[in-house]
Amino acid sequence: MASTNCWRCLARPTQRLLGPASIIPSVTPASITASITAAFSTSALLAAAPAKSSETGMSRHIRIGKKLVLGKKKKPTEKKKSPAAGERKAFRKRITLSNDNAIEVRGLPEFTAERVVDLESAGLVTKIPVELVDQLRACEAFKASQNWKLFRSPHMLIREETVELAKQMTEAVDKKETLRMVITGDRGSGKSILGLQALATGFMNKWIVINIPEGLELTTAITDYSQVPNSDLFAHPTYTIKLMQAIYATNLPILSQHRVQKDHLHLPIAVSRGMPLSSMLNQSKEPEFAWPILQAFWQELLLPGRPPVLFSLDGLAHVMRVSEYRSPSFELIHSHDLGLVRLFTDALGGKTAFPNGGVVLGVTSKGNAPLLPSMDLALVQAAAEQAKREAPEAAADIEVPERDPFYRRYDDRVFDALKGVRVFHVQGLSRPEARALMEYWAASGIVRLRIDEKTVTEKWTIAGAGIIGEMERSALYDIRL
Repeated sequence: MASTNCWRCLARPTQRLLGPASIIPSVTPASITASITAAFSTSALLAAAPAKSSETGMSRHIRIGKKLVLGKKKKPTEKKKSPAAGERKAFRKRITLSNDNAIEVRGLPEFTAERVVDLESAGLVTKIPVELVDQLRACEAFKASQNWKLFRSPHMLIREETVELAKQMTEAVDKKETLRMVITGDRGSGKSILGLQALATGFMNKWIVINIPEGLELTTAITDYSQVPNSDLFAHPTYTIKLMQAIYATNLPILSQHRVQKDHLHLPIAVSRGMPLSSMLNQSKEPEFAWPILQAFWQELLLPGRPPVLFSLDGLAHVMRVSEYRSPSFELIHSHDLGLVRLFTDALGGKTAFPNGGVVLGVTSKGNAPLLPSMDLALVQAAAEQAKREAPEAAADIEVPERDPFYRRYDDRVFDALKGVRVFHVQGLSRPEARALMEYWAASGIVRLRIDEKTVTEKWTIAGAGIIGEMERSALYDIRL
């Protein structure tokens, strides 16, 4: 006869009898049916206590479920201290220019004003002098995305483009002319490094160097701004005072030799004739007085007898569009209505005359830049006109592209700012330059490969015909921090 107990009843521990141990209660079919029905009933409460049968004195077969727990008790976490104001930005923009674990490469030539214009220096890796490193750091020429932190000390490769750019700059300044140039090229081709080498050339030639390290900070509404009284311009007080401090720190030996020649009675501070230009910059520490002082300083720089001026800006696309700032009527402000941006665009467009010679340099960026059909078309037109001037015999075969008649969002202010500029297109490294750079990496202990023709050709080909950013990615990927 088959057992009437299910597997749950057999697995349960022996129940204690309510009566004497000698009395064995009889099991009836009715009690068995009730037990089975109770066991598989879905209406029984999960947390109910076992019910006792009056006939048998034993508890019925009712499965007691576990209590439903919706959430677990979490241990109290310690509240961490939030970072101070500006701490995240300082960490993000921190520049490390040395690595004690890297091998020091000895015997390399220095980056000098004479060597940078010598074509025979193309393909040489040179070290940057210490005083020049301090000047470049003060004007924020180094970028956090560059691999300076992998090497013992900052070094630069002199390329053919470096020599050509330095020659054009020095020839224009010697002739008391103004070189208005825009550096373009593919992503990772070394445009920012070439702009850094241009700044180094200006410092070594004793020019007044003014550098805006990133145009994005002036147009994306991350910097405080205010309207200039009795004007349609908008100034960046805090950024302007910071820029003035950078100009003071990088050009102090030159500015201290030149005196104020004009009367600036409208300034909110006392600026007298005969005081050094360095004292004029360092006269005020208040941001609200920075913009009128910078305007007066700019007027002094444009007087005859002053040193040449190098004005550079990286991230050109960000200052060639409508900014994210709002006017008092809540309308978007064009970037050229911002004081510092207009100062640069007037110089780049040829509206500002430099009687002592000067260089206005705009560097484009492909990694973080908005799409601007106006700027792209303006640069293509400028490149075509430049090719006509350089090759008059083939001028008839060069066509200057026209505007698309079906596109209505062209910005005339961008075309005016880029009219007549020289376009300097940066390409990849040549194979001798790539080999010199890889030999320096190997001498620093960064690349542990045999640098021969096969290795150089492999990296050069993988990098898209010598795109320096791609070469660094393929060779230094495993050790980047």
